[in-house]
Amino acid sequence: MAMSRHQPALLGGLFIGVLSALPVVSSANACCCLWVVAGGVLVVYLQQQNTPLPLETADAVLGGLIAGLIGAVIACLGQYILYAITGTLWQDIVRQQLEQNPEVPSEVKDMVTNLLTGRALWLLVLAFTLPLYAVFAMLGALLGLAFFRKKLPPPTVQG
Repeated sequence: MAMSRHQPALLGGLFIGVLSALPVVSSANACCCLWVVAGGVLVVYLQQQNTPLPLETADAVLGGLIAGLIGAVIACLGQYILYAITGTLWQDIVRQQLEQNPEVPSEVKDMVTNLLTGRALWLLVLAFTLPLYAVFAMLGALLGLAFFRKKLPPPTVQG
């Protein structure tokens, strides 16, 4: 059964988003956005399986871009839900660290506390995550091309 045109990107985005939202597993993203790059590679693998011809670079990069954007949204939603469940714990830890440091001005302490309690934090996280994941998923897609692009057979000479 053949996949639809954007299904590989959707699956890659789901892969990126879920693994990037899981608390311990997401730490692998600290190493060059590992899950994001792997999601881009996955997209190209799935795209190439759908066609007998070599995959076009533009199709691979577009698939990586879509997967990165979808993955960023899913990851941010997952982190938001996790934060909603454990938010006061994190707020208390940050607040405690700020109070223990006398060098931090009270205005900065207030600003950080307000940032952690408002929705502005999630807009900031999303604004940072969207372009980052998009770029790294596209890089993963280019890497996937190096691994999985089918080769054209050499032309036959008729004489």
